[in-house]
Amino acid sequence: MPRIASVLLPMPLPEAFDYAEPEGLDLAVGDHVAVPLGPRVIRGVVTALRDGTGGNRPLKAVLGKVADPPLPPGVLTFVEWAARYSVDVPGWPLAMALRGLRHPPPKPDKVLVLTGVQPTRMTPARMKALAAAQGVKLSGAALASAAGVSAGVVKGLVDEGALAVDFVEPERGLPQPDLSLPPRQLNPGQAACVEVLTEMLDAGGFQAALLDGVTGSGKTEVYLEAVAEALKDPDAQVLVLLPEIALTQAVMARFEERFGALPAEWHSGVSPPRRRQVWEAVASGNARIVVGARSALFLPFRKLRLIVVDEEHDSSFKQEEGFIYQARDLAVARGKIEGASVLLASATPSLESLYNAQTGRYRWLRLSARHGAAQLPDIGLIDMRQTPPEPGRWLSPPLIKAMAVTLHRGEQAMLFLNRRGYAPLVLCRACGEKMKSPDTDSWLVEHRYTGRLVCHLTGFSMKKPEACPHCGAKDSLVSIGPGVERVEEEARHLFPEARVAVFSSDTVMDAEGAKALVASMAAGEIDILVATQAAAKGHNFPNLTLVGVVDADLSLRGGDLRAGERTFQLLAQAAGRAGRHEKPGRALLQTYAPDHAVMQALAAQDRDAFVEAEMAMRQEAGLPPFGRLAALIASGPDAAALEAYVEALAAVIPNAEGVEVFGPADAPLALVRGRRRKRFLVRAERNVDLQGFMAAWRARTKIPNSVRVVIDIDPYSFL
Repeated sequence: MPRIASVLLPMPLPEAFDYAEPEGLDLAVGDHVAVPLGPRVIRGVVTALRDGTGGNRPLKAVLGKVADPPLPPGVLTFVEWAARYSVDVPGWPLAMALRGLRHPPPKPDKVLVLTGVQPTRMTPARMKALAAAQGVKLSGAALASAAGVSAGVVKGLVDEGALAVDFVEPERGLPQPDLSLPPRQLNPGQAACVEVLTEMLDAGGFQAALLDGVTGSGKTEVYLEAVAEALKDPDAQVLVLLPEIALTQAVMARFEERFGALPAEWHSGVSPPRRRQVWEAVASGNARIVVGARSALFLPFRKLRLIVVDEEHDSSFKQEEGFIYQARDLAVARGKIEGASVLLASATPSLESLYNAQTGRYRWLRLSARHGAAQLPDIGLIDMRQTPPEPGRWLSPPLIKAMAVTLHRGEQAMLFLNRRGYAPLVLCRACGEKMKSPDTDSWLVEHRYTGRLVCHLTGFSMKKPEACPHCGAKDSLVSIGPGVERVEEEARHLFPEARVAVFSSDTVMDAEGAKALVASMAAGEIDILVATQAAAKGHNFPNLTLVGVVDADLSLRGGDLRAGERTFQLLAQAAGRAGRHEKPGRALLQTYAPDHAVMQALAAQDRDAFVEAEMAMRQEAGLPPFGRLAALIASGPDAAALEAYVEALAAVIPNAEGVEVFGPADAPLALVRGRRRKRFLVRAERNVDLQGFMAAWRARTKIPNSVRVVIDIDPYSFL
C-alpha cells in the first residue's frame, strides 16, 4: 500500500512537506531522508506517515534514507513544541537538533603494520622500529617516537615493503562513568537535598526542583549525587547545562573526579568532528553524561532521566539571535516531554524559578550556609561621592587600601567590571563626534591590546585612526569610561610588583584558554585578576579573599525591566568568589547610589528582603512572573517602508482580554547593520495564550520583502 511521508526540513519553512514513499523503502518516523526541493536535494526528517491511497495530486518521491541514527520521538515532539512556544517555524529547532551532522564522520586513521617482508639492509635503527611495530598499529610519527628513531627510518621500511599502510576506523566509543567510586563527604544540608532528589528519581516521571544555595554551599556535589542516582538505570542519560564555556572545564574536572571518566562536551569550542562523534554517541545511548551549552538541549537523547541547569538565573541561557529561546524554560519543557526530572541550581535564582518554588510547582531545596569552615564574605559599600578616585582613575582610596592589605598578606584580589575592552566610548575632543560602528547606533569600544576599535554588537572592528574621521583633527580621539583593560592598566600602575591578569572573552578565547587561566589563578600565580562576568560565577579560587566591584551601578542603568534583579544576581555572584575556603573574604562595591535598594540588600546580605520588594513591584506592574511579556521587532533598510509597515501592524492589533500592546517605538539601538528597527512590547496576564495572540497578530498583515519581523517570547534584551 503506498504511503505518504511528511518530511520536516531544517529550513525556515512553516510545516513539513509531503513526499511519496517509494516501494520497499520502509520508512519510520524519525528517519533521516534525502528529498528533492526544487533543483536541490535536502536532508530532512520523517515526522509522520499515512496511507497514500486516493491522493488527488502527484507527489515527488523520497530519494532515499540517510544512514544516520533516527531522531527519537521525544526529540521530534520537543522540536515541534519549541517552535510553537517561540512562535517560529519548526525548521529552525530541527536545524539545531541536526547540528552535529553538518560534518562528515572522522576520517579513518592511517597506521602502519608489519608485512613480514624483511628489508634488504638491516640496521640497529630499523630493528628498533620493527620491534616497536610488533602487535600494534601506530601512525608513522607515533612509531618513530615509540622506537626512538627518525621518521626517515620508518619511511625507508615502508618503501621497502617491510611496513604497509593500513586504515582503521577511529574509536567512537566514550569512556563510561564508574558508579562504584565513593562520593565526597556531604554535610547534613547536602545529604537532605540528595535524599529528596533520590525520591524524585525513584518515583520516575517528570518533576522539577530548585536547588537554592548560597555561593560556596556545595550545590555541585548535590547534583553530582543526583546524577549518580539517575545513572543506576543502565540505559539512563543525563544532561548538565552550563551558561559559559569558561565554566565547563572546572565542572568537567569535578565529574571526572566523581565518576572516573570525562563526560561528553557540547559547545561551540568543540571541534566539528568531535561534535559529530558526541551526537552519534548520544543517539546510540553511549554518551551517559553530557555537559554543554544551551544548544545541547536539542541533542537526540534516547533515555533522558535528568536535566541539570546550573546557574539557572544566568541570562546567557537566553538565545537572542536566529531561533530565539530561553534554555531554562525549554529544559523544563523537555523534561516534561521525556518524563525526566529537572534540577535548576543557583545561588541567586531567577524570580520566575523562585515563584514556581514558592507556589509549589517546583520542589524547593535550600542550602543556607557555605560548605565546611568557609563563611560568606562581608560586603561593604564605597560611596564614590564621598571618596572619589583621583582624576582620570577608577579605583577609590578605600579599595586601593584594601588591595594593598590583601596583597601584603599574600592573598589574591579580583577587580570586577562587566565591561570589555579599554574604554566603552571614543570621542573627538575637537568636534564631539562619537565613534560608532558603520550603519549601527552601537559605540565602538577601544581595545588597547590590539590597537583597534570594536563593535561588540556586530563584530565590526577597525584600527584606531590617528585623526577624527568626521572633522579631520589629529590626535583628538580620547577614551571615555573604564573597561577591564583600563582597570588592569591602573592596577599595574598602583601595584607594579603584583602579577596582574585579565579574564574576559577578549583575552580568553576558548575553553583551553579559560582552563589555563583558572588553573593559574587557583595555583596562586596571579595576584590581581581583573575580570568580567566570565569569572564572576562558578569558579573556586582558594586564596582569593578580596573582590572589588569597580562600577556596581553599571547594570542598573538603561531601560531593562530586570535591571534590579540582574544587578543583584551579578554582584552577589561576583562577591561570592571571595573567601570560599578557610580564609575570610570581603567584597567592596564602588557605587554612586549606596541608598539604592539593590545596594542595601547586598550590603545586608538580605536576599529575601530584596526578592520580596522586587516581587511586589513586579506583581503591581503585572510583569513576570505575575504576567507575561513578548516583543515584536520589525527591521528594514528603508525607514519609510518600515514606518508604513509598523503603522499597519498597529492598526490590526487583535482585541484580546488581558493584553496590552505598547508601541511602535524606535528601539534604543534604532540602526543595526544598516537596518532601522522598531519595537512593540506586549504584556499579558498569565492565563492568556500569548503565543496564539502573537501568531494571530503577525498573520493579519503581509510582511514586505524588505522587512524582517522577529517575535521574542519573554524578552531579556530591550535594545
